[in-house]
Amino acid sequence: MPEVSTRFLQRRPNLPLAESWASVDATELIEVPLLGEVSAGLPIEACPSGGSVRAPASMVRRNTYALRVRGDSMVDCHIYDGDVIIIERQESAENGETAVVLINQQEVTLKKLYIEKSGVRLQPANESMAPIYLKNSDIQVLGMVMGVVRQRELTH
Repeated sequence: MPEVSTRFLQRRPNLPLAESWASVDATELIEVPLLGEVSAGLPIEACPSGGSVRAPASMVRRNTYALRVRGDSMVDCHIYDGDVIIIERQESAENGETAVVLINQQEVTLKKLYIEKSGVRLQPANESMAPIYLKNSDIQVLGMVMGVVRQRELTH
């Protein structure tokens, strides 16, 4: 099988996303359902789509799906507009973890999640953007970022 050169970020336990280059044999890539888009900026209405993406087997778990990122609120975590994030479906997150969050049952966003005394802070990883503050009851964690698949070179 031919090798496919892909650039990806992968989450490691208790560590931030770590950027690395990899040459992955095509047999090591797994189809992951692409369920739609997520905003890395202001929350957007959740809109399902179809299709799939190929991701390294090391990023894929039993309850994994993919979302295309729109916006630049997570650039300091090396997540850019147009990237595809690999998400492990789960309903909770630890402080500081990068999560996909549903707000008021209608809008989704990608942010670092912090539980505070007064509620929840959704923190962008971009110094030029402000955090979003909400009540605990206004959000639902949909999943955690396991990795990022980037299929093009960046000009940043």
